[in-house]
Amino acid sequence: MFQTAKPTKVFQEVVSQIEEAILTGRIETGQTLPSERELKVMFQISRGTLREALRVLEQKGLIEIRLGVGGGSVVRSVDAGQVSESLGLLIRSQKVSLSHLTEFRVGMEGSIAAQAAERRSAADVRKLKDLLAVAGACAKNGRRGRDELLEVDKQIHMTIAAATQNPIYQSVLSSIHDNIHRYYDRFLSMDDRELSENYRDLCDLVAAIEKGDASAARRLARGHVQRFSIHMQRRAREEPSGPKTPSRRSASAPKGSLPRKRSI
Repeated sequence: MFQTAKPTKVFQEVVSQIEEAILTGRIETGQTLPSERELKVMFQISRGTLREALRVLEQKGLIEIRLGVGGGSVVRSVDAGQVSESLGLLIRSQKVSLSHLTEFRVGMEGSIAAQAAERRSAADVRKLKDLLAVAGACAKNGRRGRDELLEVDKQIHMTIAAATQNPIYQSVLSSIHDNIHRYYDRFLSMDDRELSENYRDLCDLVAAIEKGDASAARRLARGHVQRFSIHMQRRAREEPSGPKTPSRRSASAPKGSLPRKRSI
């Protein structure tokens, strides 16, 4: 199954060979890797080197190391979760600016909307309309319905991503919308006007997707991201000390209040 590891890069090659076997399906999800004793013989490596390689594979999310009787290194299903987590860490690391987010989202969300318009199913459209009905009810409540509207907004974006039938789009967009609230909490007022504007954008976007108009869906999604980014950039410039990466809790938030997740 495996070859003797090259002595010049033992550790990396052990990881590489097992990873390749998992990703190509030679070792299937749920299957247990050979025992440590067998792997040591196959690779001709020490126990310490092998265990370090297995730890790296576990950190990558490719295997799960189970202890005790019947344990071992079990292959996990491969998904985009690790990519999503890494992107989330990048956003939270204060190395992503508002302009970085805007540039990335304009292209990505435009493409997602266009593909959703081309691939949407009747079930996708029904779900989007159901979510719009909830969003409309929240929008009528003004600021009192803000948190609920923003949560439904995220669900609409994720349903549009799911309509593309592309798991990479779904994973990346999920990570973006799980983390950009750090910027929204600081730079979006989300007053009645902005809430109403956001709701109208969603209605127009869903209508374009329902019609299968990929060009309009792309244009509407791009325009939506750009417009709200302009709101944030303006407020960021108004801050005396310049834009800072926001914390999840505003300094002026009432004591005991919970941070709000936002998605636009």
